[in-house]
Amino acid sequence: TPPMPLSLGNLSILLVEDTIPMRKIMVSVLEIIGFRKIYTASDGEEGFRVFQQSHPDIVVTDWLMTPQDGLYLIDKIRTHPTSHNRTVPVILVTGYSAAPKVMSARDQGMTEFLIKPFTAKELAMRITHVINKPRDFVEAPSFVGPDRRRRPDDTYEGPVRRTTERNKKNKKT
Repeated sequence: TPPMPLSLGNLSILLVEDTIPMRKIMVSVLEIIGFRKIYTASDGEEGFRVFQQSHPDIVVTDWLMTPQDGLYLIDKIRTHPTSHNRTVPVILVTGYSAAPKVMSARDQGMTEFLIKPFTAKELAMRITHVINKPRDFVEAPSFVGPDRRRRPDDTYEGPVRRTTERNKKNKKT
């Protein structure tokens, strides 16, 4: 049987985008795909204020904004002592596609990445992905955010293995 379509009407989303025409287009897309509670902000600082007031289920933020950009917002969400939901999924939208840029955003704690220009379908797919496939959340001294590993690494032989790997070994003995 095909998967059930998601009902997004009960979820809220925060869109942080500084370019007004782009923000209007993205709000329209979010409405079309089913969101009824859409909050908006025009930079990372305002985005964090709206985030704290509105308690969204998902955040979609542009990267390049002034005075505060999307990485500033992600850092505040993930590490600020007053952040009400450090584990909220954050989709970062950007024109950057070079691997070092993507990795720096991942290391900042973003959940998913969406490269401009994108289609409404691609935005909907990212949102569906963060809902249907939530990632474990990591809180370590050097990193706070969703687990950066996308697939198990069977070649890792270090002393600290994932719990499932330890359990497999224990069952064999």
